[in-house]
Amino acid sequence: MASHNIPPKPRIAERDWIARWQRVARRIRVPLGFLTAALYLFELWRRAPLPAAVAFSLALVLPGLWLRAYASGYVKKNLELAVTGPYAHTRNPLYLGSMLIAAGFAGALLSWPLALVLAGGFAVIYVPVIASEERFLRATFPAFDAYCRRVPRLIPRLSTEASPKDQSAHGAFSFALYCKHREYNAAIGAALLYLSLLFLRQALAAIMHGLR
Repeated sequence: MASHNIPPKPRIAERDWIARWQRVARRIRVPLGFLTAALYLFELWRRAPLPAAVAFSLALVLPGLWLRAYASGYVKKNLELAVTGPYAHTRNPLYLGSMLIAAGFAGALLSWPLALVLAGGFAVIYVPVIASEERFLRATFPAFDAYCRRVPRLIPRLSTEASPKDQSAHGAFSFALYCKHREYNAAIGAALLYLSLLFLRQALAAIMHGLR
């Protein structure tokens, strides 16, 4: 009986780049967070933030916070495909809002190293997350492919091409959903970061002076 050298089939996890990338992202997420925090403190210690830069950062941070808050009021996770409100312009308004906030704080410190670390972190973590979420939405909601053809993944489209079905969907902003998703935590976190920009450097200098 002739023998055939049939190579073994790779395991599903080995064939699935999304699963592999997600495993890597989970492993580096915490170390990357510590690295970002350490770099933030170092840059803050290295030089005092310029008032003009801090004020300019609000032009990115405030729209980012607003976008996250606005989008959170439309999300009915796993129950309904969000296609109205900010989701009529971009498929990922929450992630776009986070990017605006991160870019704003990097700009407040005028720190290219921090900006590069944040950009790399977003690429490593959010690319597989978005890909995985799109896979789930495509399998769960038949209308997702048509929605993708109308609405860009990240960079917003100012005009909308909503279908009559989308326009009649239950798409009004819900404050209850905003509270359910605890999106107010983003505003609290941003406020604490601005307080650190204003006072943390002086507090660290006072502590170091007291230890001498």
